Amino acid sequence: MPKPILLLNCGSSSIKYQMIDADTEGVMAVGLVQKVGDPTPGTIDHEVDGEEFHDSTYFPSHTEAIAAVVKMFNTHGPDITEAVAVGHRTVHGGTEFNSTTIIDRAVINKLVELSGLAPLHNPPGIAGIRAAREILPHVPHVAVFDTAFFAELPAAAYTYAIDTELAKKYQIRRYGFHGTSHQYVSGQAAQFLGKDISELKQIVCHLGNGASLSAIDGGHPIETTMGLTPLQGLVMGTRCGDVDPGLHAYLGREMGLDVAEVDTILNKRSGMLGLCGKTDMRDVEAQMLAGDEATQLAAEVYIHRLVGYIGNYIAHLGGIDCITFTAGIGENAAWVRKMVVEKLGYFGAVLDEEVNATRSKQPRRISTPDSQVEVLVIPTNEELAMVRETIRTIGA
Repeated sequence: MPKPILLLNCGSSSIKYQMIDADTEGVMAVGLVQKVGDPTPGTIDHEVDGEEFHDSTYFPSHTEAIAAVVKMFNTHGPDITEAVAVGHRTVHGGTEFNSTTIIDRAVINKLVELSGLAPLHNPPGIAGIRAAREILPHVPHVAVFDTAFFAELPAAAYTYAIDTELAKKYQIRRYGFHGTSHQYVSGQAAQFLGKDISELKQIVCHLGNGASLSAIDGGHPIETTMGLTPLQGLVMGTRCGDVDPGLHAYLGREMGLDVAEVDTILNKRSGMLGLCGKTDMRDVEAQMLAGDEATQLAAEVYIHRLVGYIGNYIAHLGGIDCITFTAGIGENAAWVRKMVVEKLGYFGAVLDEEVNATRSKQPRRISTPDSQVEVLVIPTNEELAMVRETIRTIGA
């Protein structure tokens, strides 16, 4: 008998979902709901056994969207009533949640209290949790936190140099995000190399539209680029990453904007979009090859920030055994990997350019046999990691 787990990733206007058999770890169904809360009709796409099914209707809220997901399962399969649990991707757990947690009313209330730490991410996640628990009340629901893996960061790494009482009162610290991916990929890298994770000093480069790095020593994270919010760190698709903290006040004064308006600029109109008008690295590469100077500079800024953090983390690790690229850009943008690794020659990293340029969905080594640093590409699978966490938490 299969052991299906339904996974939900609720954004402000979308719901991504999968059903995975926990026993075989095979994907049973995958889907996407778009335009949740939009006044125009949204869409739902549902795929089972290679067959695709589509529908379009209004989704005034997450409740109607989750109901549409259940209807798709009831109409096209697999049988959603066989699900043994529902796992919810939950972005921010604050200091309250350091591991995957079974959801009850008290957990939801605490997530509401924590919404100020992730105002763009936690509220839609909470709406999805409430809707799913209402429609699927007879199975356990668990919250899988993006921040959980980084809960054990050293105090020197997570502490900001601000008034300690203020930091304690408002839970201000570095939390880190993409933790499910960093944990999964670092484990897969060790398995690929045939080594115990406790033996490895690793840097994981999770490069997607949102991007973060982690330094992992013996399986334990000691640093990560994202901070109190997912805005800190690397240059991203629409997010600026590191800037002078005084920029918020400066833009507010000079442009007559409130904090929320400045936050929107830095989160949604900055990064690669702000630098060159593109967020897809395929478009960035094409514009660079066409000689566009703004795009060339944008790419150089992107790589500069990335390499700077890698060097920083090698210093904190006291050496490096393995650097792994993952997520959409990390797995597919060969030119990004090439530009990064070429700048790491000082540490003994040597790129196999032919392997690096070959597209593949498989885990692979892209460094040469004589490279002193293993450079890998490992596809992330946050959904599978969520399934494993869900099963572990419910004890099934």
